[in-house]
Amino acid sequence: MELSLQGVSHKVGAQQHLYPMDLRLVPNAVTVLLGATQAGKTTLMRLMAGLDRPSHGQVLVDGTDVTGWPVRQRDVAMVYQQFINYPSMTVRDNIASPLKLRGRLDRDAIRARVDELARKLHIEMHLDKLPAQLSGGQQQRVALARALAKQAPLMLLDEPLVNLDYKLREELREELGQLFAAGESTVVYATTEPAEALQLGGYTAVMDAGELLQYGPTAEVFHRPASLRVARAFSDPPMNLVIAQGLGDRLQLRPGIELGLPGQGGVTVGVRANALRVTAQPGDLAIRGEVELAEISGSDTFVHARTEIGELVAQLTGVHDFELGAPLTLYLNAAHVHVFDAAGLLTRAPERRGGR
Repeated sequence: MELSLQGVSHKVGAQQHLYPMDLRLVPNAVTVLLGATQAGKTTLMRLMAGLDRPSHGQVLVDGTDVTGWPVRQRDVAMVYQQFINYPSMTVRDNIASPLKLRGRLDRDAIRARVDELARKLHIEMHLDKLPAQLSGGQQQRVALARALAKQAPLMLLDEPLVNLDYKLREELREELGQLFAAGESTVVYATTEPAEALQLGGYTAVMDAGELLQYGPTAEVFHRPASLRVARAFSDPPMNLVIAQGLGDRLQLRPGIELGLPGQGGVTVGVRANALRVTAQPGDLAIRGEVELAEISGSDTFVHARTEIGELVAQLTGVHDFELGAPLTLYLNAAHVHVFDAAGLLTRAPERRGGR
């Protein structure tokens, strides 16, 4: 399915939920809607599904204007944060329901498909139970399995893993990525988490306060955010941002602290946390400071430091021990920074490391 939005906006009373936007989804691929809460992701998905009608603009499916079509006339599968299951049906029958409605498969084929999805979503031991006998996370996986079973041309997933525990979210992201890679549906997946967008790959549409800021291949949007707004939305931890002054052939972060990059006037230098190091390499800029906080997350250590160019966060691989208030020198190479002009637009991005 090819889904296109042309000049679509949405307003309720005096409140503008979505500003005019054009968006053509890449068919049979995953598009991640990335943005904070109230960025407009759910509103946009409801317009795509036909649950709401845009205030202006058109929704096109394979070139046909379906703007006024209700959801029942569209072949769409949906999963929201709050799971919806048929309470009187077993888990098996819930998952099988869209397959039975289509009537294209015999009983054995339906059973095999249900068993396959149940295994991948770790609910195979619950197939003969009713939804009320399951935990919230298990019920959400049932709703997800039913949507996947439908194999609809358009699949809309609104933060479907948010109610699951961390370990299961990690496992299911990988499983979902493999399922989506089959290319059987055009998938739209909403999330607030940059890491989830990167793990799912495909394409990413970055949204903020009802505006579509950038759309493109996920890796490209991450490495080349078109603006400061995109960089802020697509960074976890947040990108370090430092006001600098362009002096022609160099950028001055503070008097005596300069990067060998060209620039004119006021700019903002963006540094991802993993670009900062505690060991020097040739050509690095040394930034002195002291430790404010050090926290271990998984196999990384996040160091918050008060430095001579402002507050910085460094993401260090491995487990490190830092004393609060201890002196610290962070090292940065000019090749690893983003530069944004006075209007907040990207003027320079680092070269992709290892071609990624």
